[in-house]
Amino acid sequence: MSVRLRPDDTTIFIRRMQAADLEQVQAIDKISFTLSWPESAYRYELFENLASILWVAEALEPGGIQRVVGMVVVWLIVDEAHIATIAVHPDYRNQGIAQELLCAALIESIEKGMRKATLEVRARNQAAQRLYQRFRFEVAGVRPRYYRDNFEDAMIMTVHGLDENYLKWLKDGGWKASAGEPNLDAGERP
Repeated sequence: MSVRLRPDDTTIFIRRMQAADLEQVQAIDKISFTLSWPESAYRYELFENLASILWVAEALEPGGIQRVVGMVVVWLIVDEAHIATIAVHPDYRNQGIAQELLCAALIESIEKGMRKATLEVRARNQAAQRLYQRFRFEVAGVRPRYYRDNFEDAMIMTVHGLDENYLKWLKDGGWKASAGEPNLDAGERP
């Protein structure tokens, strides 16, 4: 699906992750996180984990150059979609790409029978928390000293009621009108 046309005539497409994307996805991961996933983790999610949803944002830049600029991985656990990781390349942040990725992942999650979604987010990452609140996630708890790089707490955020009404709200873009513009496209993962 085509998302937007940037001022420099770059079109952003949200699509399923493919094997050819792994190198670029890994590069985004490394630049976005202090504790990055190895390529083998993405390879596992793509080829072996049947309970995984993987999307990328691809930019079609002037001159026909194609570049993966964002990604999201979601694990499907019984009736819950767990947002495992989401990140956007620094050159493309603050343009709503993370929101489009999250929307696509939530739509697919609902279509696969998920009834709630959850994630962990750094306690100090207010921008990420605002992004998730835009999608009706609420703080459900805290995981003390969760992040291994600095032992920062993680906020557990959850959205319940992933049903036909929520699906329609997503597809109609209701989240675009939700409280304030979050300033996020940086990485976030447990």
